[in-house]
Amino acid sequence: MAKELDKVEVVTVGVGWTGGIIAAELGKKGVQVVGLERGKSRDTEDFQHIHDEYRYAIRYDLMQDLSRETITFRNERDERALPMRQLGSFLMGEGLGGAGVHWDGQVYRFLPYDLEIKTRTDEQYGADKLGDDYTLQDWGISYDELEPYFYQFEQTTGISGNGDDMPQSAPRNNPYPTPPMKETPITRRFKDAASNLDYHPFHIPSANLSEAYENPVGQTIQQCQYCGFCERFGCEYGAKSTPNVTVLPTAQKTDNFELRMNSNVTEVLYDGDKATGVKYVDLQTGEEFIQPADIVVLTSWVMNNTRLLLNSEIGRPYDPETKSGVIGKNYCYQMRPSATGFFEDKKFNKYMGAGALGAAIDDFNGDNFDHSDLDFIHGGVITANQQGQRPINNNVVPNDTPNWGQEFKSESIKYFYRSLSVGGQGASMPHRNNYMSLDPDYTDTLGYPLLRLTYDFTEQDRNLHNYLTEKAVEIMKEMGADHVEASEMTDHYNIVPYQTTHNTGGVIMGADPETSAINNYSQMWDVDNLFVIGASAFAHNGGYNPTGTVGALAYRAAEGILQFREENGQLVQSKTNNKVT
Repeated sequence: MAKELDKVEVVTVGVGWTGGIIAAELGKKGVQVVGLERGKSRDTEDFQHIHDEYRYAIRYDLMQDLSRETITFRNERDERALPMRQLGSFLMGEGLGGAGVHWDGQVYRFLPYDLEIKTRTDEQYGADKLGDDYTLQDWGISYDELEPYFYQFEQTTGISGNGDDMPQSAPRNNPYPTPPMKETPITRRFKDAASNLDYHPFHIPSANLSEAYENPVGQTIQQCQYCGFCERFGCEYGAKSTPNVTVLPTAQKTDNFELRMNSNVTEVLYDGDKATGVKYVDLQTGEEFIQPADIVVLTSWVMNNTRLLLNSEIGRPYDPETKSGVIGKNYCYQMRPSATGFFEDKKFNKYMGAGALGAAIDDFNGDNFDHSDLDFIHGGVITANQQGQRPINNNVVPNDTPNWGQEFKSESIKYFYRSLSVGGQGASMPHRNNYMSLDPDYTDTLGYPLLRLTYDFTEQDRNLHNYLTEKAVEIMKEMGADHVEASEMTDHYNIVPYQTTHNTGGVIMGADPETSAINNYSQMWDVDNLFVIGASAFAHNGGYNPTGTVGALAYRAAEGILQFREENGQLVQSKTNNKVT
């Protein structure tokens, strides 16, 4: 039998970016917060050893153990889903700081178009631009409302960038806290080529900081060393903004935050009106606990937020047949159009780099270009990244090269320094047949149903991919490559090859309780003392990395939780329009 603990004011499920922001913001206001994290504790000191590509990039030391819990996957509703046995397409982080420890550090703001995508698309191109099977909808919040929270996240994390060079990106009221990262021969070559084509290049906004920085609450982030070990790795210098060096120390200094590691939450407790707390298992002892709370905040990864609600029977599960229900709805991913250029007489130092070192253009993102005669909407950022080409997992060779033997070895050595890539993050639009549900057959090691993902590429995806690939090829040719190869999209989405960890949807935000799960303070319509924060709130996936938008939503949610607490449990009111949202 589960042991019931003393009641707390707020309990969070997961302690990464969103859980850390909630703990810091509420703790500063005197609110007692308990953070439950099912993984292990870790900090900067844990990474102060030799760079171990095999341990972290190949064996996924910072990622979820799929032998204990995974997801099941299928392309179509009439297929039986099977368990994902190896990490590939996306990497589910686990442990203190979550994916905020092993991320690249690219920090963009979703565009004003993104937040009002249904309204703006209908006005510009007509309501039938995509068709009835696409479940496109607005987010229930405007960019102007969200802009201050974007900046709050950037101040906390010290983002390095130059907003003056980003005329087609989201508008800013303040400069970035620190200057952009270094210009390199690779970023300069991309920028020159883009400018020659009349595009508008800029340096990628980066959480790998260009200089040491003290944030507004006194936490210091160090200067990036350009070692090239960011993505899939923790930073041994404390130079990559992570929850562990920013918001978590802030929360702990308030003395209002209790962190419990190895605490796997299995259920949100619900009495039919309110969330009363959570049930969790101590993974070291096997003991089960009930943690009562006045307010429950789900701050785990996209898929786990959705799974917890479904397993707890909270909210209306999405039904793709009728398009009714909201929990599990609008799962979106991204596609990765790209072009690889091979140079015969030019070498580049790709070993040095950082997760967010690179240059980009927004000319083909959002609605920055006319879609009237195109068979898709939206677009994506196009970049040339210098993330650091590590030796084990990088063998870029022309497509006609054998995949083993002497020729493969010699071509691998030749092109290690003589190849560059230009790629895009193609936005993903929601489709009625792309969703999450509980698997009827498979369970985790604790006996709870696994999450089932039903997902495949759509016609919108294919058309956008082809368009952005053409632009990437154009830029790569202008960069002077002797031979250029374009990426190709597979017939169906495959869950094994790595693509991005930019999964979104499942507990989406909106202005209408019939079509959304949460309001624009991340508060559930159906259970007003339950907040669900993260990229699970995204009604579609934009053409960027999601973390900057996740951070903004978390700061807004913290404000909403405080307001809910102060107003004795009322639905949170928007301060900008004084309407219930």
